[in-house]
Amino acid sequence: MEKVEKKKDGVLETTQDAITLGKTLLRTARYAAIAVLEPQTGAPLASRVGTATDIDGTPLILISMLAAHTPALLADPRCSLLLGDPGKGDPLAHPRLSLACRAAKLERDTPEHARAQRRYLNRNPKAQLYVGLGDFSFFRLEIQGASLNGGFGRAYNLTRNDLISEGPALEALAESEQSALDHMNADHRDAIAVYAHHFAKAEGNDWTLTGLDLEGMDLASGDTIRRIFFPRKLTDAGEFRKILIEMARIGKTAE
Repeated sequence: MEKVEKKKDGVLETTQDAITLGKTLLRTARYAAIAVLEPQTGAPLASRVGTATDIDGTPLILISMLAAHTPALLADPRCSLLLGDPGKGDPLAHPRLSLACRAAKLERDTPEHARAQRRYLNRNPKAQLYVGLGDFSFFRLEIQGASLNGGFGRAYNLTRNDLISEGPALEALAESEQSALDHMNADHRDAIAVYAHHFAKAEGNDWTLTGLDLEGMDLASGDTIRRIFFPRKLTDAGEFRKILIEMARIGKTAE
Protein backbone atom coordinates (compact mmCIF):
# COMPACT_ATOMS: atom_id res chain seq x y z
CA MET A 1 0.00 0.00 0.00
CA GLU A 2 1.42 3.35 -1.05
CA LYS A 3 1.80 6.08 1.55
CA VAL A 4 -0.13 9.18 0.53
CA GLU A 5 -0.27 12.69 1.93
CA LYS A 6 -3.34 14.90 1.93
CA LYS A 7 -2.99 18.50 0.75
CA LYS A 8 -4.74 21.37 2.52
CA ASP A 9 -7.58 21.27 -0.04
CA GLY A 10 -8.29 17.62 0.80
CA VAL A 11 -6.81 16.27 -2.43
CA LEU A 12 -4.26 13.48 -1.96
CA GLU A 13 -0.86 13.36 -3.59
CA THR A 14 -1.15 11.36 -6.81
CA THR A 15 0.12 7.79 -6.47
CA GLN A 16 0.62 4.92 -8.87
CA ASP A 17 -2.35 3.15 -7.29
CA ALA A 18 -4.53 6.18 -8.07
CA ILE A 19 -3.29 6.28 -11.67
CA THR A 20 -3.97 2.55 -12.07
CA LEU A 21 -7.50 2.97 -10.69
CA GLY A 22 -8.13 5.90 -13.03
CA LYS A 23 -6.94 3.92 -16.04
CA THR A 24 -9.06 0.96 -14.99
CA LEU A 25 -12.21 3.08 -14.74
CA LEU A 26 -11.44 4.60 -18.13
CA ARG A 27 -10.73 1.32 -19.90
CA THR A 28 -13.66 -0.65 -18.44
CA ALA A 29 -16.46 1.89 -18.92
CA ARG A 30 -19.34 0.95 -21.25
CA TYR A 31 -21.27 4.15 -20.63
CA ALA A 32 -20.77 7.58 -19.09
CA ALA A 33 -22.56 10.78 -18.16
CA ILE A 34 -21.53 13.60 -20.48
CA ALA A 35 -21.94 17.29 -19.69
CA VAL A 36 -21.91 19.85 -22.52
CA LEU A 37 -22.79 23.53 -22.94
CA GLU A 38 -26.17 24.20 -24.55
CA PRO A 39 -25.49 26.51 -27.55
CA GLN A 40 -28.48 28.83 -27.19
CA THR A 41 -28.23 29.48 -23.45
CA GLY A 42 -24.72 28.40 -22.41
CA ALA A 43 -26.32 26.33 -19.65
CA PRO A 44 -24.92 22.90 -18.78
CA LEU A 45 -26.67 19.93 -20.34
CA ALA A 46 -26.08 16.37 -19.09
CA SER A 47 -26.86 13.12 -20.88
CA ARG A 48 -25.71 9.50 -21.09
CA VAL A 49 -23.51 8.09 -23.84
CA GLY A 50 -22.01 4.72 -24.69
CA THR A 51 -18.23 4.70 -24.49
CA ALA A 52 -15.12 2.82 -25.51
CA THR A 53 -11.47 3.83 -25.69
CA ASP A 54 -9.07 4.36 -28.54
CA ILE A 55 -5.90 2.33 -28.32
CA ASP A 56 -4.12 5.11 -26.39
CA GLY A 57 -6.95 5.34 -23.84
CA THR A 58 -8.73 8.38 -25.26
CA PRO A 59 -12.51 8.04 -24.74
CA LEU A 60 -14.65 7.39 -27.82
CA ILE A 61 -18.35 8.08 -28.14
CA LEU A 62 -20.82 7.34 -30.95
CA ILE A 63 -23.66 9.85 -31.00
CA SER A 64 -26.54 10.92 -33.22
CA MET A 65 -27.25 14.41 -34.55
CA LEU A 66 -30.74 13.93 -33.11
CA ALA A 67 -29.26 14.00 -29.59
CA ALA A 68 -29.06 17.46 -28.01
CA HIS A 69 -25.45 16.96 -26.91
CA THR A 70 -24.17 16.44 -30.48
CA PRO A 71 -24.83 19.93 -31.89
CA ALA A 72 -23.65 21.28 -28.53
CA LEU A 73 -20.27 19.58 -28.98
CA LEU A 74 -20.01 20.85 -32.54
CA ALA A 75 -20.68 24.39 -31.33
CA ASP A 76 -18.35 24.16 -28.32
CA PRO A 77 -16.06 21.13 -27.93
CA ARG A 78 -15.59 21.59 -24.20
CA CYS A 79 -17.22 18.82 -22.22
CA SER A 80 -16.92 16.65 -19.15
CA LEU A 81 -17.29 12.89 -18.84
CA LEU A 82 -18.14 11.04 -15.64
CA LEU A 83 -17.17 7.35 -15.54
CA GLY A 84 -17.78 4.73 -12.87
CA ASP A 85 -20.35 2.08 -12.04
CA PRO A 86 -22.22 2.95 -8.81
CA GLY A 87 -22.58 -0.75 -7.89
CA LYS A 88 -24.45 -1.90 -4.80
CA GLY A 89 -25.10 0.14 -1.67
CA ASP A 90 -24.14 3.78 -1.34
CA PRO A 91 -23.28 5.05 -4.85
CA LEU A 92 -20.94 7.67 -3.36
CA ALA A 93 -18.77 4.95 -1.85
CA HIS A 94 -17.79 3.66 -5.30
CA PRO A 95 -14.90 5.09 -7.34
CA ARG A 96 -15.57 7.44 -10.24
CA LEU A 97 -13.49 9.45 -12.67
CA SER A 98 -14.41 12.90 -13.97
CA LEU A 99 -12.67 13.98 -17.18
CA ALA A 100 -12.34 17.46 -18.66
CA CYS A 101 -12.23 16.96 -22.44
CA ARG A 102 -12.36 18.61 -25.84
CA ALA A 103 -14.43 16.70 -28.38
CA ALA A 104 -13.11 16.11 -31.90
CA LYS A 105 -15.40 14.63 -34.54
CA LEU A 106 -13.80 11.88 -36.63
CA GLU A 107 -14.37 12.16 -40.35
CA ARG A 108 -15.60 9.08 -42.21
CA ASP A 109 -13.24 7.22 -44.55
CA THR A 110 -10.18 8.05 -42.45
CA PRO A 111 -7.90 5.58 -40.61
CA GLU A 112 -8.82 7.23 -37.30
CA HIS A 113 -12.54 6.68 -37.92
CA ALA A 114 -12.00 3.06 -38.98
CA ARG A 115 -9.99 2.31 -35.83
CA ALA A 116 -12.53 4.06 -33.60
CA GLN A 117 -15.38 2.09 -35.16
CA ARG A 118 -13.52 -1.20 -34.83
CA ARG A 119 -12.64 -0.67 -31.17
CA TYR A 120 -16.07 0.72 -30.29
CA LEU A 121 -17.86 -2.27 -31.81
CA ASN A 122 -15.51 -4.68 -30.04
CA ARG A 123 -16.67 -3.12 -26.76
CA ASN A 124 -20.29 -2.44 -27.79
CA PRO A 125 -21.28 -5.03 -30.43
CA LYS A 126 -24.98 -4.08 -30.31
CA ALA A 127 -24.05 -0.69 -31.79
CA GLN A 128 -23.63 -2.51 -35.11
CA LEU A 129 -27.38 -1.92 -35.54
CA TYR A 130 -26.95 1.84 -35.97
CA VAL A 131 -23.25 2.57 -36.49
CA GLY A 132 -23.72 2.92 -40.24
CA LEU A 133 -26.62 5.36 -40.08
CA GLY A 134 -25.77 8.74 -41.58
CA ASP A 135 -26.70 10.82 -38.55
CA PHE A 136 -24.29 8.95 -36.22
CA SER A 137 -20.73 10.15 -35.74
CA PHE A 138 -17.69 9.13 -33.69
CA PHE A 139 -15.98 11.67 -31.45
CA ARG A 140 -12.65 11.41 -29.66
CA LEU A 141 -12.77 13.17 -26.31
CA GLU A 142 -9.26 14.52 -25.87
CA ILE A 143 -8.45 14.53 -22.15
CA GLN A 144 -7.36 17.88 -20.68
CA GLY A 145 -7.37 16.86 -17.03
CA ALA A 146 -9.12 14.56 -14.57
CA SER A 147 -10.41 14.22 -11.04
CA LEU A 148 -10.49 10.80 -9.42
CA ASN A 149 -12.66 10.02 -6.42
CA GLY A 150 -11.73 6.59 -5.16
CA GLY A 151 -14.37 6.64 -2.42
CA PHE A 152 -14.76 8.68 0.77
CA GLY A 153 -11.59 10.63 1.54
CA ARG A 154 -9.74 9.46 -1.58
CA ALA A 155 -9.64 12.38 -4.02
CA TYR A 156 -6.85 12.85 -6.57
CA ASN A 157 -6.08 15.15 -9.47
CA LEU A 158 -4.78 13.35 -12.58
CA THR A 159 -3.26 14.66 -15.79
CA ARG A 160 -3.62 13.56 -19.39
CA ASN A 161 -0.19 11.92 -19.17
CA ASP A 162 -1.36 9.89 -16.17
CA LEU A 163 -4.19 8.33 -18.20
CA ILE A 164 -3.05 8.21 -21.83
CA SER A 165 -0.66 5.49 -22.98
CA GLU A 166 1.68 6.47 -25.79
CA GLY A 167 4.89 5.02 -27.18
CA PRO A 168 6.80 4.14 -30.34
CA ALA A 169 4.98 0.80 -30.70
CA LEU A 170 1.48 2.30 -30.59
CA GLU A 171 0.75 2.56 -34.32
CA ALA A 172 2.20 -0.86 -35.12
CA LEU A 173 0.12 -2.44 -32.36
CA ALA A 174 -2.99 -0.65 -33.64
CA GLU A 175 -2.45 -2.21 -37.06
CA SER A 176 -2.01 -5.73 -35.70
CA GLU A 177 -4.49 -5.55 -32.82
CA GLN A 178 -7.59 -6.91 -34.55
CA SER A 179 -5.85 -9.93 -36.06
CA ALA A 180 -4.40 -10.74 -32.64
CA LEU A 181 -7.82 -10.42 -31.00
CA ASP A 182 -9.47 -12.60 -33.64
CA HIS A 183 -6.77 -15.25 -33.25
CA MET A 184 -6.96 -15.31 -29.45
CA ASN A 185 -10.78 -15.38 -29.38
CA ALA A 186 -10.96 -18.14 -32.00
CA ASP A 187 -8.14 -20.42 -30.84
CA HIS A 188 -7.17 -19.56 -27.25
CA ARG A 189 -10.33 -19.08 -25.22
CA ASP A 190 -8.84 -21.32 -22.53
CA ALA A 191 -5.93 -18.91 -22.08
CA ILE A 192 -8.30 -15.94 -21.94
CA ALA A 193 -10.24 -17.68 -19.16
CA VAL A 194 -6.95 -18.15 -17.29
CA TYR A 195 -6.24 -14.42 -17.57
CA ALA A 196 -9.72 -13.64 -16.25
CA HIS A 197 -9.52 -16.09 -13.34
CA HIS A 198 -5.97 -15.41 -12.17
CA PHE A 199 -5.33 -11.75 -12.95
CA ALA A 200 -8.85 -10.28 -12.77
CA LYS A 201 -10.19 -12.64 -10.08
CA ALA A 202 -13.26 -13.16 -12.26
CA GLU A 203 -15.45 -16.24 -12.55
CA GLY A 204 -16.75 -18.12 -15.57
CA ASN A 205 -15.18 -19.21 -18.84
CA ASP A 206 -17.14 -17.16 -21.37
CA TRP A 207 -14.53 -14.42 -21.71
CA THR A 208 -13.30 -12.75 -24.88
CA LEU A 209 -10.60 -10.19 -25.54
CA THR A 210 -11.99 -6.85 -26.72
CA GLY A 211 -8.83 -4.74 -26.76
CA LEU A 212 -5.05 -4.77 -26.58
CA ASP A 213 -2.85 -1.76 -25.94
CA LEU A 214 0.65 -0.93 -24.74
CA GLU A 215 -0.19 -1.44 -21.08
CA GLY A 216 -2.73 -4.24 -20.95
CA MET A 217 -5.83 -5.97 -22.26
CA ASP A 218 -9.58 -5.61 -21.90
CA LEU A 219 -11.84 -8.65 -21.46
CA ALA A 220 -15.60 -9.02 -21.67
CA SER A 221 -18.17 -11.58 -20.62
CA GLY A 222 -21.62 -10.30 -21.53
CA ASP A 223 -21.92 -6.86 -19.95
CA THR A 224 -19.05 -7.46 -17.53
CA ILE A 225 -15.73 -5.82 -18.42
CA ARG A 226 -12.36 -6.45 -16.79
CA ARG A 227 -9.03 -4.69 -17.22
CA ILE A 228 -5.74 -6.58 -16.85
CA PHE A 229 -2.41 -4.76 -16.92
CA PHE A 230 0.69 -6.32 -18.42
CA PRO A 231 3.69 -6.84 -16.12
CA ARG A 232 5.52 -4.23 -18.23
CA LYS A 233 4.64 -1.69 -20.88
CA LEU A 234 5.20 -2.81 -24.47
CA THR A 235 8.05 -1.12 -26.32
CA ASP A 236 7.60 -3.25 -29.45
CA ALA A 237 4.34 -4.46 -30.99
CA GLY A 238 5.69 -8.00 -31.26
CA GLU A 239 6.16 -8.24 -27.49
CA PHE A 240 2.49 -8.78 -26.69
CA ARG A 241 2.58 -12.41 -27.92
CA LYS A 242 5.46 -13.19 -25.55
CA ILE A 243 3.70 -11.44 -22.66
CA LEU A 244 0.41 -13.27 -23.29
CA ILE A 245 2.21 -16.63 -23.29
CA GLU A 246 4.06 -15.67 -20.12
CA MET A 247 0.85 -14.60 -18.35
CA ALA A 248 -0.98 -17.77 -19.41
CA ARG A 249 1.85 -19.86 -17.96
CA ILE A 250 1.77 -17.94 -14.68
CA GLY A 251 -2.00 -18.29 -14.42
CA LYS A 252 -2.02 -22.01 -15.19
CA THR A 253 0.79 -22.68 -12.72
CA ALA A 254 -1.23 -20.99 -9.99
CA GLU A 255 -4.33 -23.13 -10.57
